[in-house]
Amino acid sequence: QVQLLQSGGELVQAGGSLRLSCVASGRTFSRSSMGWFRQAAGKEREFVAALDWLGNTYYATSVKGRFSISMDNTENTLYLQMNRLNVDDTAVYYCAGRASGKAAEVAHEYDYWGQGTQVTVSS
Repeated sequence: QVQLLQSGGELVQAGGSLRLSCVASGRTFSRSSMGWFRQAAGKEREFVAALDWLGNTYYATSVKGRFSISMDNTENTLYLQMNRLNVDDTAVYYCAGRASGKAAEVAHEYDYWGQGTQVTVSS
């Protein structure tokens, strides 16, 4: 079983930057893909970014050019670097993993989930 542990909630001003981390522990797979999702209050969970095992990245249109997904394999840690944040980025962010090397943009395709962390962007 794979466990994904995220950091606590964060508060940041609009225009600022924030980096989320997600540490994987337990049984992990060399061929895997990772992703980030977010869910704002009263809204559906939406795709943010994904990273396949070859290093290809995928981004939602709303965050493309501002967010960057990366993986530190030596630390088994997934990161989401968020720049130029705005109030619409306010949401609970979840990291997720797949026991597959192919990235996905649908939440149902992921096998493991972090507990979520609140990101609040103030204006």
